[in-house]
Amino acid sequence: MLTTKDFDFDLPEQLIAQTPLKERSQSKLLVLNKKNGHYKDEIFVDVIHHLHKGDVLVLNDTKVLPARLMGTKVETGANIECLLLTNNKDDEWEVLIKPAKRAKVGTEITFGDGRLKATVIGEKEHGGRIVQFTYQGIFLEVLDSLGEMPLPPYIKEKLEDKERYQTVYAKQVGSAAAPTAGLHFTPELLQNIQEKGVHIAYVTLHVGLGTFRPVSSEVLDEHQMHAEFYQLTEENAQIIQQAKQSGGRIIAVGTTSIRTLETIMNTHHNIIASSGWTDIFIFPGYTFKAVDAFITNFHLPKSTLVMLVSAFAGREHVLQAYEHAIKNHYRFFSFGDAMIVE
Repeated sequence: MLTTKDFDFDLPEQLIAQTPLKERSQSKLLVLNKKNGHYKDEIFVDVIHHLHKGDVLVLNDTKVLPARLMGTKVETGANIECLLLTNNKDDEWEVLIKPAKRAKVGTEITFGDGRLKATVIGEKEHGGRIVQFTYQGIFLEVLDSLGEMPLPPYIKEKLEDKERYQTVYAKQVGSAAAPTAGLHFTPELLQNIQEKGVHIAYVTLHVGLGTFRPVSSEVLDEHQMHAEFYQLTEENAQIIQQAKQSGGRIIAVGTTSIRTLETIMNTHHNIIASSGWTDIFIFPGYTFKAVDAFITNFHLPKSTLVMLVSAFAGREHVLQAYEHAIKNHYRFFSFGDAMIVE
């Protein structure tokens, strides 16, 4: 039986990409054959050669909220960091607060000279709080002017351009983190892909911060995934269905697109319009029902993401490909390089 330790590997810290490349599509691309484990080095713009007429490329069009807010406690003036996680209803949000011990129920926090205020109305575990926001105007506009992009903790550099932590096709606001496999695409590359006869469809899955957490339980079956909201519209479901019926492949961009498509297929036994919450955990032993190939970045050791990739291509093949990537100085994680597994 596989355990969490079976997905561990040594990653030199200098390979964790701190900033995005100047040109999105000039990242390295590792091409991995899932059947025989063979791999080769290319540049991301070459991904078009692995997409064929009639295939459908499925992109996650979620948009990252500038969800990190720096505020002060009204009562004492102490500094408080607030990270938005989930919009429960209206202006009530589940958030992560640091330091949590300063934010008991009833605590009032102010952001941006009082343009945005929050009152803690509930407590959750691990620093989680439920807050009620008050403000003047439109919440997303206030948030856009006050908030920072919630970059993962392994990125220490300040992001100069907020848009570099968004995909060029980001549309549906609601993520706490970017679907990073999509960061490599440019409008020109997407246009060239469509001109080749490849269909493009969109799913929405709002990425939660739990995506990046290593698995803490030793036995994989005991790990509980965080739930994330997903949606597939009728129009996009039809694009995917038609491509599949015509013999095209479903090629997912990112683990979020994979999890959405596999959730829908597991639930409905077909790709149909649907929405809901998914906590699907894909690890070796899982049988893929929707996805034929996918594009992804390089992931954290012992993470659910590297387990998902291993479920598709085999643990040994994936770890050998990762070893090659490390030896050849590929850049890892959110602003890092990509691989296509087919």
